[in-house]
Amino acid sequence: MGPLARRAQTGLLAVAGLVGAMWMVFLVNLLLGGLLVQTLGIAPRRIDGLDGILFAPLLHGGIDHLVSNTLPLLVLGFLSFLEGARRFVLTIAITWLASGLGTWIFGGGLTIGASGVVFGLFAYLVARGFYNRDLRQILLAGILFAAYGSILWGILPTAGSNVSWQAHLFGALGGVAAASALRRRRPAPPGMDRRAPTP
Repeated sequence: MGPLARRAQTGLLAVAGLVGAMWMVFLVNLLLGGLLVQTLGIAPRRIDGLDGILFAPLLHGGIDHLVSNTLPLLVLGFLSFLEGARRFVLTIAITWLASGLGTWIFGGGLTIGASGVVFGLFAYLVARGFYNRDLRQILLAGILFAAYGSILWGILPTAGSNVSWQAHLFGALGGVAAASALRRRRPAPPGMDRRAPTP
């Protein structure tokens, strides 16, 4: 088995593990009568709601909510992992934190769900090719945009909707920030001295 195949196998297991954890938390929450959602969601601008930044992406209010996040998280997470475990973990962490913190500051009510992380992974995969100037990544971004680009409507406020556009918007911003922070460093051209000139 080659390195890419091993990485793909590891990535599939890692992302499946994350999604499996979401399903386990969902079942536990059902057994507890919704207690986890009530106590561990993001409660905007409340100190006792800060722990929701850590736990909210694992929580879902219903089976439809959970199913709607499962497939895109599997696909986008797997594609992100193909660059390596370190980049995957950092991308998840940045988008998770950005989505949660942005929702805590600007959100309008109790917020749960992994959609902010989904938006973050999508934005990361679309933006990274342009930061890296990598044609293959740009082509993949085009394919992803064709398949999932309509989700970007979710970053806009919608009257009467209980969907947290704040989680989506800040998750996407976190994805772009991750793409910038993790962009490949290009070596200096041959013969260029990196040292600062002596005054």
